[in-house]
Amino acid sequence: MRPEKKYLIREASKHLEKSSYFFLTDYKGINSEQTSDLRSKLAERGAEFHVVKNSSLQLAAKEKNLPDFSNLLNGHTAIVIGGDDASGVAKDLGKYFKSTEKVEVKGGILGDRILSAADVQQLSKLPSLEIIRAQLLSLLNTPATQMVSILNRPAQSFLNVLQAKAKETN
Repeated sequence: MRPEKKYLIREASKHLEKSSYFFLTDYKGINSEQTSDLRSKLAERGAEFHVVKNSSLQLAAKEKNLPDFSNLLNGHTAIVIGGDDASGVAKDLGKYFKSTEKVEVKGGILGDRILSAADVQQLSKLPSLEIIRAQLLSLLNTPATQMVSILNRPAQSFLNVLQAKAKETN
């Protein structure tokens, strides 16, 4: 194998190691300014956008024992990787596609599951990681709040009785 090809496969392999998910996009028609804009938006979420060669990505994925996603590797391909919030990254890609009608998502991998373009779109509709954390915290806080309210009720009732008696005597 030529050294150039080994280098490309090694680079693709490094990209695949960076996170537990990745999305494949078609970047046809996007210029360098738009690419920089997309990269900066993704960087806010800790994600990266890299143009890759289909054959190199396929060989790197085979080395990593990833599911076969060769049906997604056609045309111009870029990989979006990284970040803790796959849903947020998918959301940003969807917004970018809507605003520019470029960088269409082909699909991706989440863990050991192949995602279709529709799956990635569904993923983008999920609440962000911050919202899910807030909802979980609220859920965990609710029993404590209710417990305090229940424990406070007898004292509050006693106070109400005392206040009613005080008003009767006046």
